[in-house]
Amino acid sequence: MARTFDELVAMQRAADRAHGRVEELRDEYGPPTRTPWTGSQTETYEFAWRTWRTLAQEVQSAITSHAAEEGTARSQAESDVKRAARHPGADG
Repeated sequence: MARTFDELVAMQRAADRAHGRVEELRDEYGPPTRTPWTGSQTETYEFAWRTWRTLAQEVQSAITSHAAEEGTARSQAESDVKRAARHPGADG
């Protein structure tokens, strides 16, 4: 499915938010090897981690397709998407 640049940026932002949630949980729960997590904590963390990984895989795949369709380097397309997602309004 062809995606617009704006859709890719939105996908990257969603993946970034999901990653942020994983980091928040790591900070809140601490390392599971130091203080064992409860079943609920483990379930919450694993769900957040799977969500992040799925969103990240989806945006990476979409960027690859977009770059191929546009005839641009994949690395440049990824860089452009991440810059736009993480630094709105920045000139590039």
